[in-house]
Formats: sequence, structure tokens, C-alpha cells
Amino acid sequence: MPNTAYNIKKQICPLLAPKVRFIIENLPDELLAKTEEIRLRHSRPLIIFWAGGESYLGEKGPVPTPREAYMASGEDLEKTLELLSSYSLYAYEEELRQGYLTIPGGHRVGLAGRAVVEGGRIKVLRDISSLNFRVARQVKGVGEKVLAFIFDRRMGRIMHSLIISPPQGGKTTLLRDLARLISEGAGILGQAGKKVGIVDERSEIAGCYQGVPQLDVGFRTDVLDACPKAEGIMLMLRSLSPQVIITDEIGRGEDVKAIEEAIHAGVSVIASAHGSSLEEICQRPIMGGLLQKNYFERLIFLSNNRGPGTLEMIIEGERGLPLYSSRHGGE
Repeated sequence: MPNTAYNIKKQICPLLAPKVRFIIENLPDELLAKTEEIRLRHSRPLIIFWAGGESYLGEKGPVPTPREAYMASGEDLEKTLELLSSYSLYAYEEELRQGYLTIPGGHRVGLAGRAVVEGGRIKVLRDISSLNFRVARQVKGVGEKVLAFIFDRRMGRIMHSLIISPPQGGKTTLLRDLARLISEGAGILGQAGKKVGIVDERSEIAGCYQGVPQLDVGFRTDVLDACPKAEGIMLMLRSLSPQVIITDEIGRGEDVKAIEEAIHAGVSVIASAHGSSLEEICQRPIMGGLLQKNYFERLIFLSNNRGPGTLEMIIEGERGLPLYSSRHGGE
């Protein structure tokens, strides 16, 4: 797969307003390679972010202070939106209501502006004042260590697993690679891969563009893109006969009910939730109630301590026994 710098130049830069495009295209590849976000805010400095750092960008590259940075104009935002929507924002009204667009390559563009509210719900976003290009990156192999702990060799099945980490802690990257490995059969003792169903409510796991996954999630994988988790899980169960269902960031009551239905139907579930510790998760009524039922056989904790996706601990769900700890190098 081409590197991140190449992807930014070929997939993101053509959708940026000319002045912003020129600045990004001329950044050193080593800086682009670690870029996670490109931020355009009306009349504010142009900034790129990476894990633990940021750079202000002037017309000739990085600058030391925000005052020296290029200030994104209303014209820059308007032109970028035109390019993102192929000059037809109306056709993207549903995506605008959700607050993001997905572009070729699986990159996501978050939007902020004036919310038009109808019936207590956001109908659409107008007067867009911020754009956040989140760079999609696939890290293959990150799921191999975890897969060894969630694959039941005796039964030949994937255990129900919950991945817990703070925001931007690597949950989605891990889910994506687990989907690929399980779908292709890699790392499960040479068995044929399993049918995987991904319910990708925010288009982050598979990075679908016009319904087609832009990231490698395996060839036995079906993806429901931009579909609410609860509805998507039930649809999967009714019509796609998955052996494993994967979804991101659960937390609502309807999500939990759908997961229970999947588990009772004999389908393995791998999900994720925001949190920095088991105690924090258990304090939430809905998640705490789910964990008390001991549905999840493995709890996997990630952190940012040594970069996003740092595997901190894996514990057995029912008895709480540690199976892996980064402090002790494993079992």
C-alpha cells in the first residue's frame, strides 16, 4: 500500500483550495508521513496534527508561531467544500447532517458550522467554518497479538471481545486489522477465514466511499456503511449470516440490546468503547450493566502511552484474570 505522504498528495490535495493545496503538497514527505489531521478554520492558522504534536503552516512550510501561519480564508473553505461535493452540496445533505464526508482513500472530513435544527435534531450544517481532514491509515499486523488471545482454538471460534481505550487510542485501527485477519483466516491456525460483518456507523473502520471499502477489511467481509449500529446488527443477523460482527464505539441502550441478540444467535461480537479503565466503563449504567452479564469473554485495553494503539492489558471477562500485561511482557 502506498505510504501516507503519497496518499495525502494524491487523494487529499486535489480536494483542497489552491493556496492550501500548494502548502500541503510542498511539505517534506517525512512530515506528511506522520500527519493525522489537516485543519482549516476560517481566519485561523492552518495546522497539521500528529500523535503528540502539531505544526503551524506558512506559505513556504512550517513556521514557529501561529501569527506567521497561513490564515485560511472563507474563500479557501468555500472552494474546498465545492471540490469535496463535486460542486453540489445539496447532494451531500445527509452527510452534512452527520457532520462529516468520506472521500476516496477512506479519509474523513469533519465539518463544523451553523447547525440548522428541526424537531430537536440537526437537519443540516450551514456556513461551514471548520474542516478537519482526518488521514486514513491502515496498519497491518497490529491485530496479530490480540487475535492470539481472542481465538478459541478448541472450539475454533472468535470470543466476544470489547476493546477499551481513550479517544484516538487505536481502537478503530485494531478493529480494522482484526476484521482483515479473521476474514482471511490469517492467524487462526490455518482455518478458512470467517464471514465478517462490519457495522460502520461513522465510516471509520472500512472507510467506505460510495459504499465501497477503501481500506482492506478482508475478502469475506460485508460492510454496512453509515448505518446506525443497532439497526445494522439486526440487519446483518437477518440477511447476511455473519459468523463475526464488528462495530465501533458502543454505548447506547439499543446498541447493547442488538449485541445481546447477536450473542444469543451464536455470532461472535467484537466491539469497542471509549474509556481509560474498566472502572470508568463500569460507572456508566448501560455499559456497566452489559459487563455485569459477562457477555464479553475478553477485555482489551489500549492507550497512547507509547503511541496510539499501545496494548496495555488483556483480561478474561468473567473472572477478571489478566492474560496479558505490558508491564510484565505478556502472560
